[in-house]
Formats: sequence, C-alpha cells, structure tokens
Amino acid sequence: MPDSVTDPADPAATDGGLAPAVAARLKRDPAGLVPAVVQQHGTGEVLMLGWVDDEALARTMATGRATYWSRSRQEYWVKGETSGHRQWVREVRLDCDGDTLLLVVDQEGPACHTGTRTCFDADLVWSADA
Repeated sequence: MPDSVTDPADPAATDGGLAPAVAARLKRDPAGLVPAVVQQHGTGEVLMLGWVDDEALARTMATGRATYWSRSRQEYWVKGETSGHRQWVREVRLDCDGDTLLLVVDQEGPACHTGTRTCFDADLVWSADA
C-alpha cells in the first residue's frame, strides 16, 4: 500500500492507489483478492461476479470503468475492452464485513462472456417455486 497521505473521505488516493481508509477496510483472500458482485444500476439485476485487488479497485474508481483481476490469465482486464460490452461504474459499495464489493454499473450489451445479459440466467439449480 502506498505511503501517501490522502483525505480519508476520498476513496481514491492522489497517487493512483486506494485511500488508506478504504484499503484498511478490505478483507482479502490469500491471493489478495476481493469478490465484486456487479449489479445493473436502476434495476438491481445481478450481472456477474468479478475479482479485484487493490490495484484493480483503484483503477476502477479512477477511470469509472470496471477493472478486474483475471485469476485464469493472471492479468488485469477492463470489462468491454475487447468485446465492447463496457461497464460504466456508478457506485462502489463495501459490505458490512469488508469482504465483498458491490459495483453498480451501467452495462453496455451483455455482461456474460457467453453473450447473455447476465451470468446467472442459464442454470437454475433450485427454486422454492418449482
């Protein structure tokens, strides 16, 4: 974590990193990652789940574009950079335990790499209504 001094109310540090107040609240897994649930602004539709580390979160907040860490490719990726299916981040929220983020976005096109609107519309595993 950078040693810069920032306004604790400012979620993004001036040096491009996370503000210490935000970084201190995150509970990361052993790989330094935090899950980020992605939700459509206005409708609340859950679109996908991505993983972020401090750098990806700082990039997201600095650019307004959702940036994730790819666990399979071991690299950062900006949603929509190659597909055109961009996520414009409207809000970043931290849950009460500090171990999950919520990204509220305006999604352009499908969110899922399979071409569907959401990653959660293909396989219904269980329903109380079924």
